[in-house]
Amino acid sequence: MIIDTHQHFWQYNPVKHSWIDDEMAVIRRDFMPQDLQPVYEEHNITGCIAVQADQTLEENTFLLNLASDYDFIKGVIGWVDFQSDSVQADLDYYAEMPLMKGYRHVVQAEADNSFLLRNAFLNGISKLKNTGAVYEILVFSHQLPAVLEFVKLFPEQQFVIDHIAKPYIKQGYIDSWALLMKAIGSYENVSCKISGMITEADYKSWKTTDLMPYMNVVLEAFGPNRILYGSDWPVCLVAGNYAQVLNVAKAFSGQLSKDEQELFFYKNAQRIYTL
Repeated sequence: MIIDTHQHFWQYNPVKHSWIDDEMAVIRRDFMPQDLQPVYEEHNITGCIAVQADQTLEENTFLLNLASDYDFIKGVIGWVDFQSDSVQADLDYYAEMPLMKGYRHVVQAEADNSFLLRNAFLNGISKLKNTGAVYEILVFSHQLPAVLEFVKLFPEQQFVIDHIAKPYIKQGYIDSWALLMKAIGSYENVSCKISGMITEADYKSWKTTDLMPYMNVVLEAFGPNRILYGSDWPVCLVAGNYAQVLNVAKAFSGQLSKDEQELFFYKNAQRIYTL
């Protein structure tokens, strides 16, 4: 079995999806479950976690409805405004929905590198502890110092780092990112998705060997019990097809035991997202 812990659906809107720039023009179209289902069937993917791409409550409804209609969508990572006075009511509302597995905020788009440490945001995150929901951390690597301070504050909260925190793979930078990832990985409540790497590398010339040192750092930092496979489909399509992404993950997993491969590809996801 394989659980893909990171993919997106959207009905393309040039305003809502303005982050899709000219270099990414290939994904300026709709991507829906009927587009992904045959890909999963071809590659024997059991199911997925659908992750928000728009920061609205309407996005939650959109994804939850899709998850209700398609059995292979095993859960949703949505969005709420953690700085809002209504955050408790929003969290209580979604806590009644078993398919809502957690939340994230697009922190990578925030100009303030200490966004995660804002008092209002911290207050909102503190309310997650009674819901059982995961919080996913979407940042660039230069925002990792704030991530380290952030996770220290919530030792009982389940965190998942998206896209190995987007190191500068294209430029070949690794050392400072690696130091911070190892520090963050020392906290047992933090896991990491091995995902989103080919779009941080050179779109046209990346090779698996370019990515392997970064994946090995993640393995060292988090261990086989706290790593997860994710494709980042359809965003990955700007740099490669689904088979290429899956082959990178399989090449990495070649160094793992059979039991550890099962953890990476589905058992960790089953545990973290209570699938």
